[in-house]
Amino acid sequence: MTEEERLLWSDLKTFRKFGLAFRKQAPVGPFIVDFLCRKAMLVVEVDGDHHGEDEQWINDRERDAWLAAHGYKILRFWNADVRRSLDDVTEAIFTEAKRLTDLRD
Repeated sequence: MTEEERLLWSDLKTFRKFGLAFRKQAPVGPFIVDFLCRKAMLVVEVDGDHHGEDEQWINDRERDAWLAAHGYKILRFWNADVRRSLDDVTEAIFTEAKRLTDLRD
């Protein structure tokens, strides 16, 4: 895990008290995703600078399309977002996970 992923992971673990369990480095189909809340069908990816490169960007889009076709919602954040605004990133993830879970209940 990157430093940014470790920072975010320590916040995501606290979501369990709200019934939103996340797993890190979780397998989903042919992929390993950074974080997964299976209950909400939510994937969270934390991307470094290389994700802005053309080839990686194309791979990410194909991966996102596969995940979406299988019912997953994907949230992507840049490493810089996690470093600068961890609270905002965490709040956005919690809000979306809660919304998706409520829709499924």
